[in-house]
Amino acid sequence: MDTSTWDPLLLARIQFAANITFHILFPTISIGLGWWLLFFRARWLSTRDERWLVAWRYWTKIFALTFALGVVSGITMSFQFGTNWPGFMEKVGNIAGPLLGYEVLTAFFLEATFLGVMLFGADRVSERMHLIATLLVAFGTTVSAFWILSLNSWMQTPAGHVIVDGEFHVDSWLGVLFNPSFPYRLTHMLLASGLTTSFLIAGATALRYLQGTASPAAAPVMRAAVMVAAVLIPLQIVVGDQHGLNTLEHQPQKVAAMEALWHSERGAPLVLFAWPDEATRSNRLSIEVPRGAALILTHHADGALRGLNEFEGQHPPVAPVFFAFRIMVGMGIAMLAVSWLSWWWLRHLQWQPQRLPRAWLQVLRFMSFSGWVATVAGWYVTEIGRQPFVVYGLVRTADVASSTPPAHIALTLAGYLVLYAVLIVAYVTVLRYMSEKPPVPPSAAVKNAPQGEPT
Repeated sequence: MDTSTWDPLLLARIQFAANITFHILFPTISIGLGWWLLFFRARWLSTRDERWLVAWRYWTKIFALTFALGVVSGITMSFQFGTNWPGFMEKVGNIAGPLLGYEVLTAFFLEATFLGVMLFGADRVSERMHLIATLLVAFGTTVSAFWILSLNSWMQTPAGHVIVDGEFHVDSWLGVLFNPSFPYRLTHMLLASGLTTSFLIAGATALRYLQGTASPAAAPVMRAAVMVAAVLIPLQIVVGDQHGLNTLEHQPQKVAAMEALWHSERGAPLVLFAWPDEATRSNRLSIEVPRGAALILTHHADGALRGLNEFEGQHPPVAPVFFAFRIMVGMGIAMLAVSWLSWWWLRHLQWQPQRLPRAWLQVLRFMSFSGWVATVAGWYVTEIGRQPFVVYGLVRTADVASSTPPAHIALTLAGYLVLYAVLIVAYVTVLRYMSEKPPVPPSAAVKNAPQGEPT
């Protein structure tokens, strides 16, 4: 096979996309689930209702598995900077290096220190100390998101730096950390994590009802998960709108790609569906809402939007950004409908999930990993939408890529894809297995902690 014609830059980008796609799945769960564990533990201590202890024991196991996969996949991602993107650290290492180091020193060490206490110290330390350990683990996951998203946001909207001889140096750490898009990205990600875990918990609990293995803990857990999802999804929509307006201000070509807006115009339509064709710079099979994009993005039906024609050679590939954005938005609308309908239905059934129709339990089960779909689609919009730059407007992706032969990149890419496919199937299989285990009376779970029964 002739590999000389393969594009090493494209292969390197696909490999990094594969790594980040796999990695982001697990922090998305662990960030939110850490706070759920704190909630379960606090409810147990305040009410002494054994159902909350049962829920805590089960979901602690899921957290441990998720945390382990997140750490391992995160280490793999860091290797990419040296293998495929050495020029990145050469140019921006003075900024990226400290931020990644702070994440390890503050967040990872905090999580690693108290994770053992949380997992194995329930019967070995005081209840107060154990609650504090759980709080610090949850806080650590959020601090980790703070540092990583600060770096990623700086790459999207760089600020607080000076460039000397082609190298970036910090002029203001506050400017670097709290760059223009950081507040929106951090809030958007934390809400996404809360939604992901809420739908996962609701879906896993629905599966137990379908399998006939639901324990007494299932009802209050289902109620809590549905209520949290119903509250968070409208907040996410509002934050997403503000994030979009911020992106329009600082990265207009990304928004133009999201909307497949080929030419600048006033009163641009909202394209619900189309097939963007970069060759003809037009949309095929387009279904549009007149003036919709202008109204949403400028809050004026006759507002002016800049099209891709203003960014020749400096805008991302349109089709992947266009479709990823619609998947994210579509999944968000589905989350809104399912969470609100579930809340309304359960409220009228006096919060007894076992009375829900099996068809609706199947819907909740189907939505178990909806947060993953929305998060991955959103990350694709963010990362692909930044192209052709790695640091927006300042450093092109092609300028920091390595000279690794394309055959070598393709070989390792194939290895990553096979490994990740096996791991994700194993992860979902374990979750399903644990959700199908026959119930154990709550009193038995209290007496025998290792055999704690899942919700």
